[in-house]
Amino acid sequence: MNSEENPNKKPDLITGEDNDLSSSVEDLWESDRPEVISISPKSESSDASEVALVEQLIEEIEQESVAPASINPTQPKAEELTQQVSQLEQQKRTLEAEIKELQAKKERMLSEQLVEVQETLGRMVQEGIKELESRKQALEVSIEQLERRRDRIREEMRTSFAGVSQELAIRVQGFKDYLVGSLQDLAATAEQLELPAFEKWEKPKESNREPIREKSRPEPSNEAPKAQFIQQRYQDQAKEIQKILDQYRTRPDYYGPPWQLRRTFEPIHAERVQNWFFSQGGRGTIRTMGSRLQNILIASAVMSVLHKVYGDRSRTLVLANTPERLGEWRRGLQDCLGISRSDFGPERGVTLFESPEALIQKADRLVENKQMPLVIIDETENDVNLSLLQFPLWLAFASDPQQMSSYMY
Repeated sequence: MNSEENPNKKPDLITGEDNDLSSSVEDLWESDRPEVISISPKSESSDASEVALVEQLIEEIEQESVAPASINPTQPKAEELTQQVSQLEQQKRTLEAEIKELQAKKERMLSEQLVEVQETLGRMVQEGIKELESRKQALEVSIEQLERRRDRIREEMRTSFAGVSQELAIRVQGFKDYLVGSLQDLAATAEQLELPAFEKWEKPKESNREPIREKSRPEPSNEAPKAQFIQQRYQDQAKEIQKILDQYRTRPDYYGPPWQLRRTFEPIHAERVQNWFFSQGGRGTIRTMGSRLQNILIASAVMSVLHKVYGDRSRTLVLANTPERLGEWRRGLQDCLGISRSDFGPERGVTLFESPEALIQKADRLVENKQMPLVIIDETENDVNLSLLQFPLWLAFASDPQQMSSYMY
């Protein structure tokens, strides 16, 4: 009975395990059952052996039931792996969605930045275009001004060069006519000249040669001694004056000391200064050069030479009838001689006058003080006071009647 009850309880114990294990246990139970049935309860010793055998079988079955449970742990791991896979797939789907969202956001930001950059570039281009247009307009205005200035300079150069050439031609022709007329007058005067008879000239040959010598005299009777006296006065300084003028003409020094000519000295200027010194004896007129600046250049050369010859004794008195012209003389002399405003004044090297009376009084005092005044008369002085001509040195610029000066105002 015990053997029958125990086998009935074992299947109930086995059926609580896995289905695969129950089938194997049933097979084993069926295989062992005949042996149990074959045991008969004939004696008490056999019952004890049977109980021991059943207990052994139960232990084996329990071991077999426990062993598969410990050996087969794959089912919970599979479920865990399945859950992990599902979680990973969910994460994958989440990441893919985030990636798509980020890509869309990136594209949206790139498009916004592109639009912003395009707008910025558009503004910069517009500002650059406006700036370039303003610069273009300014350059066009400057170019127009320069073109007008160029045309004006060309016009001045053309008229100036043409005027200078025409003026030179007129002056040369006038000088030629003057020489021809002077020679004719000299010949007529020589023919009418009555020579005194000298008793000691007994030889006829000497008396015959005397008219020839009289014809060769350059100046008429009364003014010849005075001209010879003036020429003799400068005869000693002729070489020095000529040397100074040659230096100004050939080797100009634009940064020389004060009272030295600092401007280009052309041959036409040197010719007129030499004529004033050696032909007119420092007392005469010079035809205007056509502009006050050119006249100031000639006067500056004369003043520079006299300053080297006489030193501080040389004093210059300039006469012009308006303050504007006197201001132009002052600026021109400063520019040509390198002197300053301190050199102008009543007790200085240069004095400016608007009226001839004041100039005459100043020149008289200078002569009394044994100084050498040089009177310079501007070309605009049409009426010259004859008292100005009494001084040892005077230079007057005569206006050209055939051509108006460019500085007449």
